[in-house]
Amino acid sequence: MKTRVRYFALFREQAGVDAETVEWQGGSTADLFRVVSGMHAGLSGNGASLVAVNEEMASWETGVMEGDEVLFFPPVAGG
Repeated sequence: MKTRVRYFALFREQAGVDAETVEWQGGSTADLFRVVSGMHAGLSGNGASLVAVNEEMASWETGVMEGDEVLFFPPVAGG
């Protein structure tokens, strides 16, 4: 199945792209993150990161459907 993936902040730098369409077997947002981590050597660690599906915040267990857009946000520290 095909899923549109968008990366933000550090993840964008690590992946080297702002967005891409990924063809994969399907599964959860965590499964998709593992797939894209395998595609981009610098992309790592979803620990405290956030994820959204179709512009709505989601969990790492959320299932991804054909045609969804998934957004990955790295942890952000500020002061």
